[in-house]
Amino acid sequence: MNKILLIGNPNVGKSVIFSRLTGVNVIASNYPGTTVSFTKGILRHEGLRTEIFDVPGTYTLEPTCRAEEVAVQMLDDIKDDENSIIVNVVDATNLERNLHLTLQLIQRRMPMIVLLNFWDECKHTGVSINVEALQKELGIPVFTTCGITGEGIKHFVESLDQAKISTLQFKEENIWNKIGKIIEKTQQLTHRHHTLWERIGDASIHPIAGIPIAIIILALSFYIIRLIGESIIGYVMEPLFDNLWTPVLMKLSALLGGSGFFHNILLGKLINGSIEYVESLGLLSTGLFVPIGMVLPYIISFYLVLSFVEDSGYLPRLGILIDKFMHKLGIHGLAIIPMLLGIGCNVPGAMATRVLETRRERFIAATLMAIAIPCMAQIAMIFGLVGSYGVGAIAIVFGTLFIVWVVLGLIMNVFTKGESPEIFIEIPPYRFPYIPGLFKKVWMRILWFLREAVPFVIVGVLVVNILYFSGIIQFLGRLSAPLVKGIFGLPEGAVGALIIGFLRKDVAVGMLIPLGLSKSQMIISSVVLTMYFPCIATFAVLLKELGVKDMLKSAGIMLISTIIVGGILNLIL
Repeated sequence: MNKILLIGNPNVGKSVIFSRLTGVNVIASNYPGTTVSFTKGILRHEGLRTEIFDVPGTYTLEPTCRAEEVAVQMLDDIKDDENSIIVNVVDATNLERNLHLTLQLIQRRMPMIVLLNFWDECKHTGVSINVEALQKELGIPVFTTCGITGEGIKHFVESLDQAKISTLQFKEENIWNKIGKIIEKTQQLTHRHHTLWERIGDASIHPIAGIPIAIIILALSFYIIRLIGESIIGYVMEPLFDNLWTPVLMKLSALLGGSGFFHNILLGKLINGSIEYVESLGLLSTGLFVPIGMVLPYIISFYLVLSFVEDSGYLPRLGILIDKFMHKLGIHGLAIIPMLLGIGCNVPGAMATRVLETRRERFIAATLMAIAIPCMAQIAMIFGLVGSYGVGAIAIVFGTLFIVWVVLGLIMNVFTKGESPEIFIEIPPYRFPYIPGLFKKVWMRILWFLREAVPFVIVGVLVVNILYFSGIIQFLGRLSAPLVKGIFGLPEGAVGALIIGFLRKDVAVGMLIPLGLSKSQMIISSVVLTMYFPCIATFAVLLKELGVKDMLKSAGIMLISTIIVGGILNLIL
């Protein structure tokens, strides 16, 4: 056996099963569309090595979005490979809906196995499935699994060689009649009362009760994020840097003579004879403290809270609740997922726009996210710096970005060609998050941040120092003075932050400190840095997702809206 394709409807637990089979860490959440591109891993069993692919979730083999196109293409790629099989992962608690894809896969006439996942939940939901009868009706092996606990996985792996081509025959136009007959013979539903989770689920999408619930959940989430983040900074990171790292840097400073080119590159400038981690701008001082001491604590707290909200199943309900409002912006409610992921980091947020069906929706969502959704690293820096001017200053920054998000959405909804279809999403049941899996997901995201962000921060600090000492920043400052000084009301030195913002927005915000900006200048520069252009990592993903033409359009909207908003803020503040 060469290849195994794990394929099924969105949110049926494919990624969890894939992780159990291969050991490859993948992000899995309790909402559709988590997997927007395929992931490859290796299964080693009885001395054999088999490639396994976690295919993006799809409801049908007639694709309606980019993720479903990827799924169908992957099926087409193995159709002539006799040594490849399909493993159709099915939500056992929702058999009738899942069988539509199962019967479409059967018509492909490829070796196939069906996995009834979430088997443990059947008894809680009053669903009883006769596995032997279902196996007989479908004409292929059927196994039961629980991806989260690993129940049934070993038996499934040992039975992979039983995969076979079904002989089931039916006409395409009669597929739902066939599904009905299969359900009648294989499934029984028994009466039960609504569970507490189901009552909460009903209330959270109710037009009246849902809004206050959403406000409470979001407010509580951001309170917890700030509480955990500030606690880690105050009780862990700052003592570690001050007591352990600063003495090392001061000894190194003495060895380098306290100043000079290499001293400024490695340690930065001494402020009042000591290292100031935000202002010194050295590779070993600011270059390490910003990503690890200031930003990482908020990354940890944000992803901890986001993962809990994801795995509980609340996000798709939030999407349903705000769907009507989001349509006024040219996108549907599910676009809330890339927006929230974008708060953690714009890169996964940009990739998550694939859950939207049309090119128009993806363009609007990606542009709005790149312009008005700062990543958590930048948010942490804004809170740290603008927060010194009070809560009102922070409110102006984020209030401005929210207004820009809404107004730009309204404008793009009018002038962007194409369609924005109605939301089409399966609402998953509420589930209490599987705690080991939740911490594993948080850990994976933290590792990703450390691998991706820290090198960019260090490179950004290095570039800043070189540009500063070579006089290039001063030259560019004079060149862009009409825009930076005339329209935004910022000093020429702010141009350095705008340049570095293309590498890392959080470092760019930190570069504003030595400029001694006033309250209004700090607010304007924070808004302008957020809006004018995405960081290089987000830019690369957006270019891939939107294409050159739409990326140029998006960049034009970013620059024009930044000049307008920055100019207005300069006039009224």
